[in-house]
Amino acid sequence: MHIILTFLGVVTTILVLVNRLAEAGITLRGLNPFLWRRRRKWRAQLEGNPVYQIESPLDLTALLATATAKTDGDMSSDEKQALLDLFQSEFNMTKKNSAGLLSSSAFLLGKGEAVNNNLEKVIKPSLDKFSPEQFESALQLLDKVSEIDSKGSDLKKEFVGKVRMIFNQQNEPERKWA
Repeated sequence: MHIILTFLGVVTTILVLVNRLAEAGITLRGLNPFLWRRRRKWRAQLEGNPVYQIESPLDLTALLATATAKTDGDMSSDEKQALLDLFQSEFNMTKKNSAGLLSSSAFLLGKGEAVNNNLEKVIKPSLDKFSPEQFESALQLLDKVSEIDSKGSDLKKEFVGKVRMIFNQQNEPERKWA
């Protein structure tokens, strides 16, 4: 009988201590590895750079076009106007929507460090959503942007070459034999 009473006393003490810890904000749910992993992934997505989470081919192409224009420094007014015209003609957008796309792309790009340093990581989330025609259209658009202004043209063409290389890696047919 004394063993049963001791066991009930221990269980009651443990439950009271767990209750006190829960009132203080410490729960045992934090020890769940699946919950911890899900929270960590969500926090990384919430606090991470949104440039690395672009999934739309249209948004990525607009970001890459803006990055190409800003490769040699800030965009000139000629480059901005040319980008707006290209967005209207290539993406079939209104003037207002193309201006919004350009401003959001410029905002996401910021100084361009994330795109220039981790280009493959930026392109990766939306790479599988591109159709072959969209690959070609995006590369043609980037070529047009790189030819807008002659100043810094080599830097722009180098950037477009990097993008072209990443796109071509995606489109390569898989070999059956090494």
